[in-house]
Amino acid sequence: MRRNRLILVVASYISLVFTPFYLPLMGLLALFSFTYLSMLHWGYKFHMLLMVWVFTCLLPTTLIRLYRHYQGWHVLKLVQREARYIPYVISIACYFMCLYIMQVQHVSHIMRSIVVAALIVQILCAIINHWWKISIHTAAIGGTTGAVVAFSLIFGFYPLWWLCLLILLAGVLGTSRMLLRIHSLGEIVGGYLIGVLAGFTGVVI
Repeated sequence: MRRNRLILVVASYISLVFTPFYLPLMGLLALFSFTYLSMLHWGYKFHMLLMVWVFTCLLPTTLIRLYRHYQGWHVLKLVQREARYIPYVISIACYFMCLYIMQVQHVSHIMRSIVVAALIVQILCAIINHWWKISIHTAAIGGTTGAVVAFSLIFGFYPLWWLCLLILLAGVLGTSRMLLRIHSLGEIVGGYLIGVLAGFTGVVI
């Protein structure tokens, strides 16, 4: 009994750490670490990271939390497909706002492409949610996988180890979501595959 409880606690923490809202920030950090963008001034990099964090993580999570409290919902209420529409709208609006500000500030396409890819993932999941409660968590990690493949083609690096790590993380995350009985295997795999396609397309386009 204690072992089962520990497994569920670990699964909950994994779901919390790998929340979809952190992935644009992680993608930007990867670009600043492993591409020519590492040569940018640290002040500019900090400004970009802060802006992306505010509009793709802090703002949507805060607004969704306020909306949940206004409705008097427990956090598990958002597991239901019908309760996800407004949170999707909130997060999509925040991502559009971030993309608009980046456009106004003439941020390079390669940095904007990360937010575009994440936005495509959000929009597709919101549309599919009307019929199928797809996993946004695995869609996000799938989007990261697709973006890595696209960046490997653009920058000409060998992504094998990155792909191995991301696929391992996707497996751990998907297993955690199933252990918590939030998603089925089909919803996990479907989310990941759609995320891969959206992430790759968002960066390439």
